[in-house]
Amino acid sequence: MSQDLPAGVIIKPLGSHHDSRGHLTELFRSDEIPEGTLPTMGYISVTHPGIARGPHEHVDQTDLFCFVDGEYELRLWENRPGHAAWHQSFLVGKSNPVAVIVPPGVVHGYRNVGESDAYVLNFPNQLYAGTGKTEPVDEIRHEEIDSPFKFD
Repeated sequence: MSQDLPAGVIIKPLGSHHDSRGHLTELFRSDEIPEGTLPTMGYISVTHPGIARGPHEHVDQTDLFCFVDGEYELRLWENRPGHAAWHQSFLVGKSNPVAVIVPPGVVHGYRNVGESDAYVLNFPNQLYAGTGKTEPVDEIRHEEIDSPFKFD
């Protein structure tokens, strides 16, 4: 799945370790992600069926998403100066659990294409709105402006 991705974007399949108690899935390991990507915070979000989050991009922030629940259409668009135009969609979630690293300047969004609410985990490398939530949010929201980055 990671062939022909924009520089810095990583999509890594997540394996589960099963035993009689259930299963365990490693979401990320510091020895397997690029320098500068180590998470500063983590959160879980729930998205209702048919609803999209994004598309948006960050100026400085790198996201580390984990799609382990539900069924999502993940869309990525290259938007960094000096990089070739590129966009692609991926089906991710319970049937294809992945961790996705999205560097600054790569527009991203996901839509719940399943039939029930589903969870997404994110471990960005910057605090939302900075320390004490006193700084501007590092986000360019394309769904709120006239933009070529749209869900169909």
